[in-house]
Amino acid sequence: MKKEINVLDYATEIMNGVKNGVLLTTKANGKVNTMTISWGTLGIEWARPLFTTFVRDSRYTKEFLDANGEFTVNIPYGDFDKQILGFCGTKSGRDVDKIKELALTLEDPEIISVPGIKELPLTLECRVVYKQRQDLSALAVDSLEEYYPDDAVTGVKDVHTAYYGEIVKAYIIE
Repeated sequence: MKKEINVLDYATEIMNGVKNGVLLTTKANGKVNTMTISWGTLGIEWARPLFTTFVRDSRYTKEFLDANGEFTVNIPYGDFDKQILGFCGTKSGRDVDKIKELALTLEDPEIISVPGIKELPLTLECRVVYKQRQDLSALAVDSLEEYYPDDAVTGVKDVHTAYYGEIVKAYIIE
């Protein structure tokens, strides 16, 4: 069962969740993948509620987002197993099926094709309405140095793409 919510009424819970870690879940080619994120924004643009997430070029999740253009944000609400965020933040979906390994419960979506995750029940269903790869020349020098060092192997910076997701449905899985 799901309790529909007004996303703005839960802005504090959402942003506190992002600060501490939430799951970004994607689906493509019949496979579901999730990863821990702690970078994201909540806002209004083009008269739509948006969640913007930032995903590095090297992440497996980026392949899913580019293929499908839909995602859910799964936010802790109440008690939860903190090991979920740790595992999903250190393992790649290229190497392990995180959903299976953690025995996570997928919840059928209402509007998009990507499921929610019952264990992190505050759920935002999002459809990408805009994306943009970061222009590192426009970034403040201190952020560039701290967050975008040259990769030791390739010598290339692993930048982010910003995905602006219109929140098409928001609810708490009960």
